[in-house]
Amino acid sequence: MTAVTVNDQEYREFCRFLESQCGIVLGDSKQYLVRSRLSPLVNRFSLSSLSDLLQNVLSGRNRELRIAAVDAMTTNETLWFRDGYPFTVLSDKILPELAANKKPIKIWSAASSSGQEPYSMAMSVLETQAKRPGLLPSIQITATDISQTMLETCRAGVYDNLALSRGLSPERRRMFFEDNGDGRMRVNNQVKQMVNFRPQNLKDSYALLGKFDIIFCRNVLIYFSPEMKSKVLNQLAASLNPGGYLFLGASESLTGLTEKFEMIRCNPGIIYKLR
Repeated sequence: MTAVTVNDQEYREFCRFLESQCGIVLGDSKQYLVRSRLSPLVNRFSLSSLSDLLQNVLSGRNRELRIAAVDAMTTNETLWFRDGYPFTVLSDKILPELAANKKPIKIWSAASSSGQEPYSMAMSVLETQAKRPGLLPSIQITATDISQTMLETCRAGVYDNLALSRGLSPERRRMFFEDNGDGRMRVNNQVKQMVNFRPQNLKDSYALLGKFDIIFCRNVLIYFSPEMKSKVLNQLAASLNPGGYLFLGASESLTGLTEKFEMIRCNPGIIYKLR
């Protein structure tokens, strides 16, 4: 039987490696998460144990394995229209406000995971266009993630019934999806064509992405150290056009991290506007 234990020293060294690669801070007593995420890689890479895998990752001898390990640790499940209010605020407040400028609106989903967030944005845009024809200028959605595996999933836009059941109404399922022919459903071309998926590590420069009017960086900062949170937030501020908006996760806050945003209460929910 393959050994799946992680000793304290291996865990600490792997935590340092993971933080250096992508900014994620695991903290104490998350060995179970390392075991559950990395154990499938033991057989995939024909290794003898989880300890063997960690030693190979830390030594840097196998680049493919290092990438796979980071990929496994940064993959997170998500929901369609998560928390509801960000997409209502986007449709009812921010898009009409920005449309008055008569310029293309650029939106960035900064951690697209398996695609639900950026595709939910696209559906919100299409619904707004249907309700208020002629209101919106052209809208460009860029979605990024550190995980190549997730980006491939996003680009395919194919989801099983379990994924579709998480936050997606039957009406939206009928309107925005097509039968994939294998028991799964595929995002239709109208939605898919609105989103451009690109790789991006939030630790790195965002300059090549250009400037945006709206950034969603939701449920990402919770994994970072305070120093990394501050760095990411200041880089996000630099990536926004004047008066641009930032959406964070419901449990995330800017307090003590940056002074570059004004908090706006939306009842429900909070968003941030670049000062």
